[in-house]
Amino acid sequence: MLTNAAVKAARPRAAAYKLFDQGGLHLYVAPTGRKSFRMKFRLGGKEQLLTIGAVPEVTLDAARARCDQAREQLGRGEDPRSCELPQTGKARAFEHVARQWHTHMRPRWTEVHAGDVLGSLERDVFPAIGAMPIGAVTVPVILNALRVIEERGSLVTTGRVRQRISAVFAYAMAEDLVDQDPAAIVSRALTPPAPAQHHPALLEIEDARALLAGAELVDVAPVVKLASRFLALTAVRFAAVRGARWEEIEDLDRAAPLWRVPAARMKLAAAKKLDAKNDHLVPLSRQAVELLRELRGDMHQGRENMHQQDANMHGLVFDCGGGRMIGEKSIGALYDRAGFEGRHVPHGWRASFSTMMNEKGADGADIERALAHTPKDKVKAAYDRSARLQRLRDLFQDWSDMLVGI
Repeated sequence: MLTNAAVKAARPRAAAYKLFDQGGLHLYVAPTGRKSFRMKFRLGGKEQLLTIGAVPEVTLDAARARCDQAREQLGRGEDPRSCELPQTGKARAFEHVARQWHTHMRPRWTEVHAGDVLGSLERDVFPAIGAMPIGAVTVPVILNALRVIEERGSLVTTGRVRQRISAVFAYAMAEDLVDQDPAAIVSRALTPPAPAQHHPALLEIEDARALLAGAELVDVAPVVKLASRFLALTAVRFAAVRGARWEEIEDLDRAAPLWRVPAARMKLAAAKKLDAKNDHLVPLSRQAVELLRELRGDMHQGRENMHQQDANMHGLVFDCGGGRMIGEKSIGALYDRAGFEGRHVPHGWRASFSTMMNEKGADGADIERALAHTPKDKVKAAYDRSARLQRLRDLFQDWSDMLVGI
């Protein structure tokens, strides 16, 4: 019988040759080095040949499963070369069920995540087990497929792919196609990834002030420096600052200035992105307001003219020219050049804000809300909107006063 090692070790010769498994299955090795699984069978008294697929796109396990299906088809008097695989019950191919699961889950995901999920299945799973009946996919079969990813050194991807295979089986169980999830216990045999590393962040206020001061001395576009300072003052994710638009800034020249980050641009599930109730509200401190006015270029204009400009402001707040966002790595490079490489990254401001404000004794729930984290007590949060917004305004003002001075 063939083994995975024998399949991998097969080398081309001057003439094509075959390595036999069982039930007519064999590995065909061409002089060019191309290896493919084939099956000899008899139909109508004549010997026939079924080409199953090439290595490594088709594994030995998948080839054997296809042979089993072919023999079932032959038992029904069907030609396995022209008849479609049975698509009922446990005989449904894993790929068929996986695509059904993906279609079922698609409305709950963002477009990017949905593409990532399907891409990982098409790249790492379907070639190995996609043709197998889902009921025939066992723990060793899944483990062999995942070992290939492990060998690339992609341990985090291995875990994600295992979770996705497990989710397909959970869906199949709900549809009464299988009785168990063999992927659920495979994780015990996988190499765990290295512990996640936290984003470097400055946790002392003197260091944070030194970083902002040092960044002002670096020769970069002024808009990058302003974006860096605004990021520090608001403690939002960098993506939100890069995509900030003037239409999202409310009441800039009134008593309660606010940045309303649309839910569509937040890190949320796809369904929540569609609901304006999930917009992230960032009360703007006096320092943040002054920064925006400086960027708008009307620091010394009359109040009436400011209102007129507010009504006409559109486009990106931090525009590099021609409606282009600042670069994804621009602020990180700014911090590196300021002498803080390895000590602080743009995302680190969230940790800085959380750590320092917690140490100062601010309410933990308010800090979590300021960072757009889901509150534990959702009922209380729903009835506490206006009071919470004022507490957040006080919180951001305290943070700004600490960071850049009163």
